[in-house]
Amino acid sequence: MLAYFLRRVAYMILTVWILSILTFMLIQLPAGDFVDNLASSYARTGRQLDQTQLDNLRRRYGLDQPVYVQYFLWGTNVLQGDFGWSFQYAQPVVTVIGDRIWLTAAISSSTLLLTYLLAIPIGVYSATHQYSKGDYLVMSVGFLGMALPSFLLALILMYVFVNAGISVGGLLSPEYMRAPWSIGKFFNLLQHLPLPILIIGTAGTAGLIRVMRATLLDELGKQYVITARAKGLPETKLVFKYPVRVALNPIASTIGWELPAIVSGGIITEMVLDLPTTGPMLFRALLTEDMYLASSLLLFLNILTVIGTFVSDIALVIVDPRIRFTQREA
Repeated sequence: MLAYFLRRVAYMILTVWILSILTFMLIQLPAGDFVDNLASSYARTGRQLDQTQLDNLRRRYGLDQPVYVQYFLWGTNVLQGDFGWSFQYAQPVVTVIGDRIWLTAAISSSTLLLTYLLAIPIGVYSATHQYSKGDYLVMSVGFLGMALPSFLLALILMYVFVNAGISVGGLLSPEYMRAPWSIGKFFNLLQHLPLPILIIGTAGTAGLIRVMRATLLDELGKQYVITARAKGLPETKLVFKYPVRVALNPIASTIGWELPAIVSGGIITEMVLDLPTTGPMLFRALLTEDMYLASSLLLFLNILTVIGTFVSDIALVIVDPRIRFTQREA
């Protein structure tokens, strides 16, 4: 057991390191750099930066170095807790991310929890009541949830709430925006969380409901279920003791990509709702080629993916006793 965990941790560290190299290189693929974008923005306002100023800025930000040197310097600093300097914000990346990373984690974890708490029981109900009115209703809502883009759902709900006189958008009321954290600010945050959680989690919940329904229907049609039912085993015990546990396997295995997908997939929605999270910040960082900020945020997504995959493996072992930490499986 201990050897398995140590081996997995080593694989996770190696994976994150390789992904950090790839993301850092990919960010630098577009032509130009942050200084070129800055010069273009100055030109649009009628001002010009001469070549000497541009060279000084590149030297100041370390952009005159080869890509591998830039990565080595950034990676070395990351190991010491320094994620570099944000060009567009003129602040350390850690300071820029600040509360945004925790707000993103709060929304992501809450959305993931709500998604699974809703999807699993609804999927079980839909499968055990196949072709009933409830099943048709669930599947209709599920198809609608998957077909309707999250940002469009956000716009519709914002229109409805605004016309009803309810304030929406953001995660905090104006009076708490720059206020230090307190009990009042925390409860104000809780009041604003349900709407973005509902909107961001709709598509994922609808998809997992369909997966749970389809997998459980497949299990309910197998011979061991038919035999157990013929022997008079109570229906509730019959369904939940074996078929549901087996049907949870694909649900548990999706945690690895559901967690980062909630963060990265909700960027447009977060921009529509004006949420102070890392999604809109990552979008702007990529547009302006603020490479250290963008690399740090993508590194965060990579870590979420690796951790999510590890959690998926643990969850599979819990829901399916046939899976063991054997040397072959490791």
